[in-house]
Amino acid sequence: MQPGKLFIVPTPIGNLGDITLRALEVLREADLILSEDTRTSGKLLKHYEVETPQRSYHMHNEHRVVDALVAEVAAGRTLALISDAGTPGISDPGFLLVRACIQAGHAVDCLPGATAFVPALVCSGFPTDRFVFEGFLPHKKGRQTRLAELAGEARTMVFYESPHRLLKALEQFADHFGAEREVAVCRELTKHFEEIVRGTVSEVADHFKQNAPRGEFVLVVKGTGD
Repeated sequence: MQPGKLFIVPTPIGNLGDITLRALEVLREADLILSEDTRTSGKLLKHYEVETPQRSYHMHNEHRVVDALVAEVAAGRTLALISDAGTPGISDPGFLLVRACIQAGHAVDCLPGATAFVPALVCSGFPTDRFVFEGFLPHKKGRQTRLAELAGEARTMVFYESPHRLLKALEQFADHFGAEREVAVCRELTKHFEEIVRGTVSEVADHFKQNAPRGEFVLVVKGTGD
């Protein structure tokens, strides 16, 4: 019996043309695609005529199903893990399954591809040689503590944020980093309404007070260094 394998497959964060040829090859040849939301992924798979069956794998069931999925890899099946957008495991489900497969001695292969923070970081105009990826800040407990710890961070900082918490995040950035700290807020990257708003924290906050936040956001904050 041939050994099974887990592939981590990035999917487009907006523009469907951003998927790679290798990603499509893996998705077509896999025995099973693990999808964060089968309805969302179904649109992508239908667009590219991928007929591989899907199964749900998301933050609400990953602890419950991870052992069974590792058993499927052990039985020789090839699984392809995708998220709704971007690279699984980067602020999305995936870590538990990757770790479990590695611990069980099974092969794991992560394909290169789309992820939102890289284009946001590059387009910010801030230093990219060293940076800190924070993902989503805690919603409540630990949020203020983490921001206080980052107040003196010299490296460029990258955060993910939802539209209904954007203004709150910018207000807290002003409190902890200073209202004059430079920031780039990237919205709906690669999509038709892509927007990058650059300026001080206070300037960018004013912009989104006048223009209601919509879509997915990446916030890039300049560090204390040059």
